[in-house]
Amino acid sequence: MTQALPATVYLLCFATSAACAWLLGRSYRRTGARLLLWSALCFGLLAANNLLVIVDLLIIPDSDFRVPRLLLSLVGVSLLLFGFVWDRERE
Repeated sequence: MTQALPATVYLLCFATSAACAWLLGRSYRRTGARLLLWSALCFGLLAANNLLVIVDLLIIPDSDFRVPRLLLSLVGVSLLLFGFVWDRERE
């Protein structure tokens, strides 16, 4: 039982961020709003980060994927910030 709860939380975090990325990407294709694209890319990278958390902590616990996980998060949030600034300058 001690391993089941963290695994469930990690899987739910991955599923939520992947669903957000998919829904945002679908909305971007329909409307063409560029902010939806940047948000979809950010959530896609956050989903990849959550998947790497699952691999790191549950599947291969002897490994240390901390740096790639942090880089995925940094790139995702940086893309979203870039999208905010770039779309703001285009107005």
